Amino acid sequence: MFPKYDVIVVGAGHAGCEAAHAAAVMGSKVLLCTMNMNTIAQMSCNPAMGGVAKGQIVREIDALGGMSGIISDKSMIQFRMLNRSKGPAMWSPRTQNDRMRFAEEWRLALEATPNVDFWQEMVTGLLVKDGRVKGVRTGIGIEIEAESVVLTNGTFLNGIIHIGEKQFGGGRTGESAAKGITEQLVSLGFESGRMKTGTPPRVDGRSLDYSKMEVQHGDDQPEKFSYSEETTPLKAQRNCWITYTNKEVHETLETGFDRSPMFNGRIQGLGPRYCPSIEDKINRFAERERHQIFVEPEGWDTVEIYVNGFSTSLPEDVQYAAMRKIPGFENAKMFRPGYAIEYDFFPPTQLKLTLETQLIENLYFAGQINGTTGYEEAASQGLIAGINASLKVQEKDPFLLKRSDAYIGVLIDDLINKGTEEPYRMFTSRAEFRLLLRQDNADLRLTEMGFEIGLASDTRFQNMMDKKNKTAELIQFLKEVKLAPESINEGLESIETATIKEKITAEKLLKRPQLGINELKNLDQNLDQILNNYSKEVKEQAEIQIKYDSYIQKEQLMVEKLSNMENFRIPEKFDYLAVPALSAEGKQKLHKIKPETLGQASRISGVSPADLSILTVYLGR
Repeated sequence: MFPKYDVIVVGAGHAGCEAAHAAAVMGSKVLLCTMNMNTIAQMSCNPAMGGVAKGQIVREIDALGGMSGIISDKSMIQFRMLNRSKGPAMWSPRTQNDRMRFAEEWRLALEATPNVDFWQEMVTGLLVKDGRVKGVRTGIGIEIEAESVVLTNGTFLNGIIHIGEKQFGGGRTGESAAKGITEQLVSLGFESGRMKTGTPPRVDGRSLDYSKMEVQHGDDQPEKFSYSEETTPLKAQRNCWITYTNKEVHETLETGFDRSPMFNGRIQGLGPRYCPSIEDKINRFAERERHQIFVEPEGWDTVEIYVNGFSTSLPEDVQYAAMRKIPGFENAKMFRPGYAIEYDFFPPTQLKLTLETQLIENLYFAGQINGTTGYEEAASQGLIAGINASLKVQEKDPFLLKRSDAYIGVLIDDLINKGTEEPYRMFTSRAEFRLLLRQDNADLRLTEMGFEIGLASDTRFQNMMDKKNKTAELIQFLKEVKLAPESINEGLESIETATIKEKITAEKLLKRPQLGINELKNLDQNLDQILNNYSKEVKEQAEIQIKYDSYIQKEQLMVEKLSNMENFRIPEKFDYLAVPALSAEGKQKLHKIKPETLGQASRISGVSPADLSILTVYLGR
């Protein structure tokens, strides 16, 4: 009935979709297994993509040839570049999306991808022989063979939904939990754990009073995620709104604490630290009189509203009573209550940097099964797992991203070397080279890599090279062109920056904090005409590279210093337990994680500088 596949992807969420697409584009025959063809790429939580650090990840996925940026652009209803008041390392794109169109665009994209087949059924087990995965077994007993398998099970592994004192099995509301896989993996020697996440109520937008809220417009000149020409910026946008909880809301919520699964011990899994439920917020931050609530439309045409910031697992009657005391929500009609969901995950220290498991060859994990939270984190792991599953089948070298290459590299390095005891979320602060890993230059960093492995198209590569060459050309021009005092001093005075007494290059002027490329254009008519020949993206790139040149050079020097350790490879079967001088903890952690390089070993929690020195000596021998 089924041919033998190169790659089987289990689960069609954000991780599964990226894994299936990447492997198929790279030439592998792929089967995407999902319990429901109608929920492919469903946005289970908020209808948005990107945000702080997450937006950088979406751009990186796009630069490599993944689809999340294109799908987000095609379904967005609002675009905002967050943190514009800060430096460019902090700028983070975010889209508000049409939930239904997002899922539809992903499905259409996958159906249009040659080499992707679909199968709608629960996968209940893996076919494993001699320490190698051989395929999957489904709920009705069908065995499908494959060279490799990527598990992207999301919150479905033994999922339990909690609403107050009620609990029932489910991967998300209205859908069954997946059973069998956890038990089999544990029997094969994997360590598993439990995590928890949650979602807020959805309400009828027609029942809200927006006059009592602060309107939140999209950007005046909206941009987009994808570097490709396949998408265009929005010409019209939908508004979002902000309102706040108050003392009365908090007091009402507290009446349900005795029935809260979070506080009465029914939920054992750890929830996300940086996206806590509303009851957790008012319990942990009792001194705060209010918390922000973002009122987000679910699409262009629907009246459904996502109440961002009001995630909860309290009884539905308490949720409803408290919500109606939020300004603007006095007459709110609830479509469905919020809930918490508990699910199995597998500590990611059991993986290689390719996301292949250490215990079972050709088996890959991606997404929430690795203890992460967020669509973007999941999608990036799916992309890397799909790429590496395809490369392994083709007997090619693995694809690895270093911490200095991408936020995706930081994410995977953190997971493998440090593990996580709570749902992992990406922040700009996690990246030590964040000035190099900006959202504006993801294509310059990664598109050539994506092109070389057969994922990014020739058109994408040529567009990137054009941007790179045009940026270099513009920077060289700004270094050479000199501006005279008599032509620009009046303009300098008008923007309250020091006048000049002799000719100065445009590059030196651009280093001043008061001047951007647009102010520079206004100073000199000839300069204005020449700058108009360059795209907005090229001008922005040139400005950032000039303004932050010394800081960028410092970070690049740090990267070069560390690269020696990254290039020092450790033999795959090196016996750490046979090195007597290593500390007991160092031996244990190194033996468990099996780092591939000295650089990776240096970042493992519990491996001391002394352990590293000893290891270097032994490897040198």
